[in-house]
Amino acid sequence: MSRRSSFTGHRLARPARQHVSVASVARFPDGALRPMVLAVHLATVGVVLAAAGWAPDAQAQATAEQARRFSIPAGTLTLALNRFAEEAGVFLSAPAELTQGKSSAGLSGSYTVEQGFGELLRGQGLQAVRQANGSYVLRPAPAAVPSVAAAEVVLPAVMVTASAEQDVTRNLGTPVRAGALGDIAQKDTPFSSTVVTKTQIEELAPQKLGDLFIQDASVSDNSGAYTAWSTFVTVRGMDLDWQNSYRIDGKPYLGYTVTLPYEHLEQVELLKGSTGFMYGFGAPGGMLNYVTKKPTDTTTRNVSLGYASNSIVRANADLGGRVGDSGAFGYRVGLTHEEGGTSNGGSLQRSSVILALDARLSNRLSWDFQAIYQDRLTEDTEPTITTRLLGNVLPEAVKNDEKLVGPGNYVDNQFGFVATSLKYRLDDDWQASTSFSQSYSKTRRNESILNLQNLAGDYRDDRADYGERYTYSYWDTMLQGRQKIAGMTHHIVAGLSWQKQRNDDSSNAVYIPGYGTGNLHTQNTNRYDSVGSFDSLGMYRLTEATQGAVFASDRVELNDRWSVLGGLRWIQYEKRNWDSAGAVTSDYREDGVVTPTVALMFKVASDTMAYASYVESLQQGAIVPSLPTYTNAGQMLDPLMSRQWELGIKKDSARWSATAALFRVTKTTEYDRSCGTGCLTRVQEGESVFQGLELGATTRLGSAWSLGGNLMLLDTEYASGEAAILGNRVAGSPPLVATAQLAYRVPEVKGLQLHFGAKYTGKTSLRADGTMDVDAYTLANLGASYDTLVAGKATTFRANISNLFDQKYWMYQYSNYIKTGESRAFSLSASVQF
Repeated sequence: MSRRSSFTGHRLARPARQHVSVASVARFPDGALRPMVLAVHLATVGVVLAAAGWAPDAQAQATAEQARRFSIPAGTLTLALNRFAEEAGVFLSAPAELTQGKSSAGLSGSYTVEQGFGELLRGQGLQAVRQANGSYVLRPAPAAVPSVAAAEVVLPAVMVTASAEQDVTRNLGTPVRAGALGDIAQKDTPFSSTVVTKTQIEELAPQKLGDLFIQDASVSDNSGAYTAWSTFVTVRGMDLDWQNSYRIDGKPYLGYTVTLPYEHLEQVELLKGSTGFMYGFGAPGGMLNYVTKKPTDTTTRNVSLGYASNSIVRANADLGGRVGDSGAFGYRVGLTHEEGGTSNGGSLQRSSVILALDARLSNRLSWDFQAIYQDRLTEDTEPTITTRLLGNVLPEAVKNDEKLVGPGNYVDNQFGFVATSLKYRLDDDWQASTSFSQSYSKTRRNESILNLQNLAGDYRDDRADYGERYTYSYWDTMLQGRQKIAGMTHHIVAGLSWQKQRNDDSSNAVYIPGYGTGNLHTQNTNRYDSVGSFDSLGMYRLTEATQGAVFASDRVELNDRWSVLGGLRWIQYEKRNWDSAGAVTSDYREDGVVTPTVALMFKVASDTMAYASYVESLQQGAIVPSLPTYTNAGQMLDPLMSRQWELGIKKDSARWSATAALFRVTKTTEYDRSCGTGCLTRVQEGESVFQGLELGATTRLGSAWSLGGNLMLLDTEYASGEAAILGNRVAGSPPLVATAQLAYRVPEVKGLQLHFGAKYTGKTSLRADGTMDVDAYTLANLGASYDTLVAGKATTFRANISNLFDQKYWMYQYSNYIKTGESRAFSLSASVQF
């Protein structure tokens, strides 16, 4: 068909490879400003500069020479250095392979920055070298001067390579962006979270969001690799809100129909549970943040080629480095092109580019800019499958192949994102920042909706052809730092934020009920081709939603063991809906909504923290699907309130790590109420309760093996509301999910590593009335990587097989919607460092 109109947690291990800058208190958020907005931001920072004084060189020198008290616990060298850099308030960059596998005895006492680095690196064969701009770079220590006799012997140069560690790990030491709490390590947050690192992304070769979380039992995959549903997941049995639960470097974008280019990501962070205080509106399932690749301190030159079933070929180039005096200006450019036949008989064509820039304008002031653009066309896409017309039992699961695809189906999406920010360090302990971002998404869809009729797999094929357009503007300014008062250390974050969401719909959308018929076991021959361009669909403004907020939090270290957290966010919210004629259909305003969070934390040991937390959150009401079956189609419903209690413990030692959490979430119920044959109304009524237990652990078994596992036990119910659903299990919430992972470094073949993963998802209720379930299923993945030298260049070969045993299964996708599980697929890739 022709087209229709940190260092922490990154385990790299080859010399002269990509470096990751770490500065905890000086990590720069990303951000694209139009001239007027840039002028306002510069003026804001100008006021801060005037108030604080301007002495960058003197400040950096004072930081380096002033002795301070440090208490760094024993553990991995990576974590010790990261903690020291954070407390010292300095930049540290390093190739991750230099510290991999090394441990540290920690640090206790008064030291200057130079002395502290020297003590931590004693006997490690490494040194921290201070740069002209006050930052530090980790390098191998120079060899001792040889004797005259030894100097006469000239040995050939040897390049040493080490295998990139792909151990099973929970990445608890990895810094995460926690909204109003600032940047903080996973292990120090009083909430559950998951981080997927760049190495793990490369291992998994994901085609959809659910692929990234095969190791996390709290996350259930509801996504489709080559559909508009590629970012649908549930967390603890709750849907993520595609309007507010997705972020890029902490800045919001609308996640519907958008599959981000994973090769441009440094890591993916999932903060589970209610996030209202940290980010404003958000579903109680959690907040997903994509962390993009940033400029590197040393030159990065990486080219990779990949192949995936059935015939998709991908090429990617990743270039980065610094230029100017003392590397004051950094850049990172990523280019990707991918095309070929998909595993279900369709086709994919995708191109994406990312540009990241930064400037160290002084030792105090820094600026960055980022832009992402992606053009993605998937043709002959698999259909959406609904069970509204079916009885109480699903037909036998079928293979996800070309038989389901009706000719003419496609998803055509263009996505853009720009952001910029300024950050100013007032002193060692305080910094101010301001940022602005804007995102844009335009999608044209020709979609087949299969309405299952009976157990034999007969269906009625509806066809829909429509367009969607979304824009999101966001601004924030923050002040964060620490202050000692009465022997207690306060970690304070305060700020303002503003965001505006605009949703455009198509007045000339086509929806044809009963366009054709078919059966799941035979080829779908119902062809429908789009007519006209995107603009011919008659786009109109459907919804505008604006949020303004003021927030503040204080994490108080009462002593070496106890700390408390308190925070408030005040929100003003406005929402307005229009019809295609421009008439206002609903108008909603909420002033002064306050969402609090409180937490108590206790250091059981230097590497173990227990916590209890409470959070309240507002979730933006759903936009009712624009299909004729809904009496309130297209309407954005009012905000929903949720409350979360959590009790947990986290341990992160050199040899093993573990987490455990008990949680309870209550939220307003949003569901479909029948109003007759072929008639539905999306309503908000009553309360749903989610409570459960999460357990996770990883460990190294000797030098070659590592093992991990994850478990979620979940109990849910519609606790109040309509009698027809009262007491039923909440749709989309499996009672049990379990995962297991195993990694093995092959001693006989240097550089070869194998990894295996499996995930069991329990029986899941498909309907609010409890009359139908999706059966349990288990998926397994197998992969391998091999690090070596090819023509003197560090090279990594990877292979991965998903759904290893080619199981047929139904997946829960949305209430009353299912999809065929992904068939067995394989991927191969080779990556070369220059």
